[in-house]
Amino acid sequence: EVQLVESGGGLVQAGESLRLSCATSGFTFDDHVIGWFRQAPGLEREGVSFIRNSDGGTWYADSVKGRVTISSDNAKNTVYLQMSSLKPEDTAVYYCVASDVAVPRGIAIVIVPEGYDYWGQGTQVTVSS
Repeated sequence: EVQLVESGGGLVQAGESLRLSCATSGFTFDDHVIGWFRQAPGLEREGVSFIRNSDGGTWYADSVKGRVTISSDNAKNTVYLQMSSLKPEDTAVYYCVASDVAVPRGIAIVIVPEGYDYWGQGTQVTVSS
């Protein structure tokens, strides 16, 4: 059974940092794309960042480039999302996702919610101004 368990969310002030974690199990971690979507109230889910574990390829949304770093610890089957210089507009529920199939090196990363069958329960990030 595939499991994705997020942690690390919370309430911070603008300009501060947070690190989200996604602990995974139930699939071959090294072969899959792991990533993050977020959803703010009244808005659609949007892709934040993804990592293709087969070769370490990454993708970042324009809205977070330069402020967010995604990384993968293959020994712990865990993906991290380090977020800095947080803004109130980063406030959302952040969901960890995993591809349901292996994604070989160089293959395009899917960045739409419909492309993912495995989702975590979400963790709330609130940034106050």
